[in-house]
Amino acid sequence: MDRLLIIDGHAYAYRAFHAIRDLRSPGGQPTNAIYGFVKMLAKMRAAIGPSHLIVVWDGGLSAERTALLPEYKAQRPGMPDDLKPQLDGIVSHLQAAGVASFCREGVEADDYIACLARRASEAGMAVVIASSDKDFMQLVSARVGLLNPNDKSGTVWTDGQVRAKTGVAPSQIVDWLSLMGDTVDNIPGVAGVGPKTAAELLKQFGSVTALYERLGEVKSEKLRAAVRGAADVVRRNGELVRLHDDLPCEFSPGALVEKPADAGRLRELYQRWGFKGMLAALEESVRERQAVLI
Repeated sequence: MDRLLIIDGHAYAYRAFHAIRDLRSPGGQPTNAIYGFVKMLAKMRAAIGPSHLIVVWDGGLSAERTALLPEYKAQRPGMPDDLKPQLDGIVSHLQAAGVASFCREGVEADDYIACLARRASEAGMAVVIASSDKDFMQLVSARVGLLNPNDKSGTVWTDGQVRAKTGVAPSQIVDWLSLMGDTVDNIPGVAGVGPKTAAELLKQFGSVTALYERLGEVKSEKLRAAVRGAADVVRRNGELVRLHDDLPCEFSPGALVEKPADAGRLRELYQRWGFKGMLAALEESVRERQAVLI
């Protein structure tokens, strides 16, 4: 079966930036995020063995979500100055390595990834989404798995891992997040409702809709009052956290097949960045390919 690996670009760029400190090129430019990203990419490719691959980047906040909640993601600090110039370097590496990369202004990476995952799974492909963003748990299915870098086991999450982590099924993740909110995205939830309480409510009622239809069955008066008072917030949250897999997204499997790397361009980049180990590995790879041809 064809396997599509979709990588959350910004998530891994930030992860690489914070994992490696103060790595610079011979010219003094920061290269820690580039180096870390290239290493992480190689590790994921080796572990997953994708036949198709794409890195998706954020193109800005969704206008629909900010209209619903102006404070949506507003608390997030700006991108570190030393990271900004490295994003172009990462994209240059992807181009030279023959890996597809996508960014569209005004489109959040999460939504585009959701659309690609749906289109690919409908085409009969297996899909692995590489990200630590808990929103992606709502996409997990028989054909869509999640590679969470915070899970050191390297396991591709399926229904079982999502249930073990949250207490709910992938199909209930939107309702789970709607009840408890998401501090990472600056989305407030029901006062006093955290992950465990949200999971218990969904275990009892199955969904947010059923919860409000049978609100009188909530035993705790305090909890019942809090849920009742936050009805509009919970319903709004559902619109905020549900990923838009129906937006227009170009899905051409042929464009996502890994292309032959441009060894000359990679050599130039590695030399500029001072990546001696990667340069040596590249030269060895080129020699091996030449030997095979001879």
